[in-house]
Amino acid sequence: MDKKYITARVLRKNMTPLECKLWNLLKNRQLNGIKFVRQYPIGPYIVDFASRREHIVIELDGGQHNIPENISNDNIRTEYLISQGYKVIRFWNNDIDDNIDGVYLKLLELLNNK
Repeated sequence: MDKKYITARVLRKNMTPLECKLWNLLKNRQLNGIKFVRQYPIGPYIVDFASRREHIVIELDGGQHNIPENISNDNIRTEYLISQGYKVIRFWNNDIDDNIDGVYLKLLELLNNK
């Protein structure tokens, strides 16, 4: 089995509390009936959440994503995902922690404008 699939399995078993909180909104087609998967490999990357059918990727970012090198890496990653036909939406961890209702509304807006 490909190493990234094994890594994805490990990541699914060790989700952060904030990933779990967002997953509780996404799992079981709770968001507009859309199926999302978690820790999903796309090319060389493993994304936090994805809807394969709708071609949407949701990424959660912590403070380490504010470091210039990581910003550059995130931009390269996002460009790759877009080149593969995905719409990428990023949320800061504190958005999930402090404004989960706003995150939910933003996701609904994205899906309704797709």
